[in-house]
Amino acid sequence: MATFVLIHGSWHGGWCFDPVRAILEAEGHEVIAPDLPGMGGDGAALRAVTLAGWAEFAAGLCRGARQQPVILAGHSRGGLVVSQTAELAPDAMDGVVYLCAMMLPDGMSRAQFKQIEGPNPDFDAIISPVFEGAGTVIDASRAAPVFAQLSPPDLVAAAMARLVAEPHGPRSTPLQLSPDRFGSRPRTYIECTEDRTIPIASQRRMQALVPGAEVVTLEADHSPYLSRPQEVAAALIAAAARVSP
Repeated sequence: MATFVLIHGSWHGGWCFDPVRAILEAEGHEVIAPDLPGMGGDGAALRAVTLAGWAEFAAGLCRGARQQPVILAGHSRGGLVVSQTAELAPDAMDGVVYLCAMMLPDGMSRAQFKQIEGPNPDFDAIISPVFEGAGTVIDASRAAPVFAQLSPPDLVAAAMARLVAEPHGPRSTPLQLSPDRFGSRPRTYIECTEDRTIPIASQRRMQALVPGAEVVTLEADHSPYLSRPQEVAAALIAAAARVSP
């Protein structure tokens, strides 16, 4: 049985993985899905968050896993975290999974990739800065069609009500990755063809920028843990099977 360390994306918390957690735990796997430190904090708390700090936090969770292999997975912005964690502590995990996530090359930040992507008007319109730019918040009343248009409405409503402030620092920090460390971990990319937040063209551009990942394709929105939890769980289990002795 494997351990899955699941890192949530922007404005969310570990709770977003609850449907996938239930499936994985029912099959005997260990699931660790924390809220990242600083999420939802005031200006000082948001400014204190760094990508390096999040990577240290995630590495500690991987090292504390009780079952092997250990799969570190990130959704959306969580991809930045899992990449930097793989560079910091490649020995702490057996594989890395990107769930419609930011899989960027060495030296690139999320903000820089945004410039390459170009505008996404519906997504850009629901984001507002807070605490003099220390973070951002989402207009939850308009977020559902952008984040989760294919997901069950009751689950979407509950999720939108739980969104919190996101620190700005990690998205503006260039990744520091090397072939010998980050590059040594087998990678899986779960692409979501109906994603309106990170469109499929952007996901495939990242796959071209950082080649070598096993690709799984889901007909899912940007919240595949709500719209396709069985398929997400199956992809995670398959990623663990590929690295099992």
